[in-house]
Amino acid sequence: MRIVLPAVWLGLIIGISLIEAPLKFQAPGITIPLGLGIGRLVFAAMNVVELVIAVILLWATLRRGVSAFQRNLTFGLIGVLLIKVVGIRPLLNRRTDLVLAGIDGGGSSWHYFYIAADGLLIVGLVTLLVVAVRASVRPYAPDGTPAPRG
Repeated sequence: MRIVLPAVWLGLIIGISLIEAPLKFQAPGITIPLGLGIGRLVFAAMNVVELVIAVILLWATLRRGVSAFQRNLTFGLIGVLLIKVVGIRPLLNRRTDLVLAGIDGGGSSWHYFYIAADGLLIVGLVTLLVVAVRASVRPYAPDGTPAPRG
C-alpha cells in the first residue's frame, strides 16, 4: 500500500490536473460555463478519491517499519491536500459561482495556489514513491544472496 497508493494518487493528479483540465477547454463547443461545470464535478470527485487514498496511506504509514522521513513526508502531503481541499477549493467554487451567474468574467489567482498545491503533491509523491520502493527492495551481495539488513 505504501507504494501503490502514492502511485495511484500521483497518476490521478497528472491525469486530471495536468491533462484533462487544460484540454477540456480546447474541445469544440465547450463554453467557459460548461467547462467550469464539468471541472467542478471532476475535481470534486478527484478530491474525494484523494482524501480516501490519504486516509488509507496514513493508516499504512502509522504501522511499524516506516522511517521518520517517510512518516513526516506523508503527514506533509496530507497537510497540503487538506489546504487544497478545505482552503483553496471553496474559494475557487465561489469564484466559479460568480462566473456561472454571469457576474464575473473568470480568472482567479486562487487557481495558481491550487496548481502550486498540486505541484507540491507531485514532488512529494514522487519522493515518497522513491523512498518506499528503496525501503522495500532488499539489497543483494555480489554472489546473488540477499545481503543482511542493517
